[in-house]
Amino acid sequence: MPLYKTIDVNSQTTVKIWKITESFDDLMEPINLRPESLDRLKRMKSELHRRGFISVRHLLAAFGYQDVDLFYDANGKPHLKDGKYISITHSFTFSAVIISDFEVGIDIEKQREKIAVIAKKFIDYEFKYLSETDNEYINKLTVIWGIKESLYKLFATPGMLFKTHFLVIPFSIQDQETVAWIDYKEVKYRYNTHFLEFEGFTCAYVST
Repeated sequence: MPLYKTIDVNSQTTVKIWKITESFDDLMEPINLRPESLDRLKRMKSELHRRGFISVRHLLAAFGYQDVDLFYDANGKPHLKDGKYISITHSFTFSAVIISDFEVGIDIEKQREKIAVIAKKFIDYEFKYLSETDNEYINKLTVIWGIKESLYKLFATPGMLFKTHFLVIPFSIQDQETVAWIDYKEVKYRYNTHFLEFEGFTCAYVST
């Protein structure tokens, strides 16, 4: 299908989301990949991952970029050759790209009950305001995971831990925004965060 959603966060930052309904062949037809990207695509065993990979190239095109404009550093963080900041995500049938004049991160997650099983692995401070009896407990866990994943993508520093170094200020699902902090090596960083829900998925993104 065409572009699913565009969010103009501000004059310097835009999010674009793609719903992946096309076959791999249909997605691939108009896309030109540089050799490195083609090799990476060929190594992907999952059809879903291959479709997600190509859908991201459609999102790049919607921003006016091509695959050749994108490259990755030693930590796997994506960059654009023109110096704009970019973050990329895809999960099952959705993919998203955020591009900004400032550092950004983005994540899409499917809302699933099993996130409650691993909550203790990525949450510490947040348990002070979360309740397992809350009807929105799973949704809130998904938001927190998405925000922390987005922060990790933004910071791209090996050794950072979701549970130890990232914290998310209390929020309600209706807020669609909150504040998050990174507390790492005695330095604190504050980030504005936003999130939205659609079709059983949660998308979170952060910016400086």
